[in-house]
Amino acid sequence: MKVDRPILPEFFKGIALFTPGGDLIYCIDSRKQTRWHLQLCVALQEILGLSEPPHFLIPCYTATVDCWLDQSDRQLRVAAEAYPPVLRHQTLLNAIFGTGDLVWHPRSEEMCEPMAIATYHQQFPELWENHDLVVQYASPEARSDSIGSIVSPSSFPQSQQTPLPKQTALTPPPQTQGYVLRLFVSGSNPSTERTLETLHQFLEQCLDRPYTLKVIDVLKHPEQAEADQISATPTLIKIWPKPVRRIVGELNDDEKIMRLLRYSEF
Repeated sequence: MKVDRPILPEFFKGIALFTPGGDLIYCIDSRKQTRWHLQLCVALQEILGLSEPPHFLIPCYTATVDCWLDQSDRQLRVAAEAYPPVLRHQTLLNAIFGTGDLVWHPRSEEMCEPMAIATYHQQFPELWENHDLVVQYASPEARSDSIGSIVSPSSFPQSQQTPLPKQTALTPPPQTQGYVLRLFVSGSNPSTERTLETLHQFLEQCLDRPYTLKVIDVLKHPEQAEADQISATPTLIKIWPKPVRRIVGELNDDEKIMRLLRYSEF
């Protein structure tokens, strides 16, 4: 039986979360208030049977579209942005969000560090497999807006057609506050890889909250290094929660890193 494309509200925010293997879970929020990224991670965990929510996919594997009314001229405005790893899915994004032939603008590449994402491959191999998933997440609040549930396969070009599952309606998780970290490194080399691996293992084993680790190469982004007053690499900065703190030098002192993370205002 053919399922028609859902009827979208005139003004909404759409958020899509992809996996490295090409699966997709997304939401359509007319209120533009819910912290959807965390909810999509938890939903993906339940759908694929993961050991924990894959927060590390954010923001690198996300795309966002915002449709709003410009108060100055009462015209509908649409802004669509996607990170480099998911820009190839523009046709699919336009299909699920009903945005026609909209061109999605790329977000900054500095937020996406392939080496950091690759460290999760062994722990989450399901994310690198393709399960032909295109799932719309709907909380009870979203369903009250009568937002549709499934995109019809016939809406996609032939090259994009895949079997679609029924909508997965999940209970939203409680809002979670996590860490936002920046790691400044100098180039891609064995020393950088060792630093990433060491830090990744520590964060996975010792943190009880989700975290986002942004890796910045000072050779590619000297302006960012200057803005954060980086004098040496590697440097780890805790951006959130406040207060901002940093560690300069080799990240092999677990106790020092733990003290940096403990001194937080959650």
